Amino acid sequence: MRGIVLSGGSGTRLSPLTKITSKQLLPVYNKPMIYYPLNTLIKAGIKEILIIVTPERAGDYLNLLGSGRQFGCKFTYEIQDKPKGIAEAFIIGENFIDNESVCMVLGDNIFEDDLSEEIKSFKRGGKIFAKVVSDPERFGIVEFDKNMKAISIEEKPTKPKSNYCVTGLYIYDNRVVEIAKNLEPSSRLEYEITDVNKKYLELGELEVAMVKGEWIDAGTFDSLLLAQNLAKEKLADKLII
Repeated sequence: MRGIVLSGGSGTRLSPLTKITSKQLLPVYNKPMIYYPLNTLIKAGIKEILIIVTPERAGDYLNLLGSGRQFGCKFTYEIQDKPKGIAEAFIIGENFIDNESVCMVLGDNIFEDDLSEEIKSFKRGGKIFAKVVSDPERFGIVEFDKNMKAISIEEKPTKPKSNYCVTGLYIYDNRVVEIAKNLEPSSRLEYEITDVNKKYLELGELEVAMVKGEWIDAGTFDSLLLAQNLAKEKLADKLII
């Protein structure tokens, strides 16, 4: 399995902090933010990792992370010229993914749980991770039947059918590249990861695992503060990088 960390985007919600650096390079307690999603992949035994970055900040990532050798990994870098949606990462990473399965994590997502076994146990299809949230209209939302089997997924619904949000960790077999390449842009002119998940759901091959501990999408000032406190209290001494 290969790994991708998507660290594109302009981070406008964190301006002016992001005027001089990438959101994913901001400090979360005593480490750069990107160390946390990298830790999720490396702890699961993934050693070949593609880091997708903006052209303006590519040199900063290279200076910080280098080749990955210091972490026992091999890092590859690709540029996302403009943020065109999460699913575009699989198009950018087509050659990197090759014939392997792939685990992608968003560069601003921080998980309290050790999800290593959930990642290692993946075999085929797609696997996503859900968490109950209080503001489901902000996220991709998965609906379950009475047996907790996923039956629908919607992107930022005005009338959510559940409070189960799809977090920023995704695992797919290598069919994801062709699925992403055949997507139509949404009304936001983005290639939506929700549409990838819908495709695997239609195939009957989408597994949904539950996130039990805290999960933070550290893209706002309030969530960044929560991430700082979580890192200080529970995560800092657990990082392996």
